[in-house]
Amino acid sequence: MIDAGDLRKGITIEIDGVLYQVLDFQHIKMGRGSAQVRMKLKDIRAGHIIERSVQAGTKFSRARVERQPAQYLYADGDLHYFMNTETYDQTVLNTEQLGDALQYLSENAVCQLLTHGDQAIGIELPAAVELKVAQTDPWVRGDTAQGGTKPARLETGLTVQVPLFINTDDVVKVDTRSGQYLERASGR
Repeated sequence: MIDAGDLRKGITIEIDGVLYQVLDFQHIKMGRGSAQVRMKLKDIRAGHIIERSVQAGTKFSRARVERQPAQYLYADGDLHYFMNTETYDQTVLNTEQLGDALQYLSENAVCQLLTHGDQAIGIELPAAVELKVAQTDPWVRGDTAQGGTKPARLETGLTVQVPLFINTDDVVKVDTRSGQYLERASGR
């Protein structure tokens, strides 16, 4: 069991037989009443997001989620194929199960496959991924005095703000939690 006061982003809890991942939470103390916890939860199986408020002392059962190393193979329409790198078993997930993670997945990308029991429920990305810049405007010397940025569309369709010296076909490192540019990568 996990107490509402011990909630953290990213953990998986079970409420009324449904698995939810905690996306965000906030402790609220009203004037006279007891403290409450407002949570933003993602239904792992169905993919929708709900908001729920509970009393601060509420307890939830922590869902047992296994992590297995996996590699993203390819997409076929709405289905995405992953291979367990230890057993070479293939697993199929749909677009709803992956959600925003698709913006950071390129072929052969390494991630963690999340399973509950025998069912695959999603993936966990590394903290940063390397993606190729598909399109960005060229930089002209003297555009700014210092530290300017410009939008760049990456190979997965994600658009991030990058420094002016980044060009098309460069490989950049992007933070998967915030979606921000970190640095130019040495290449793949």
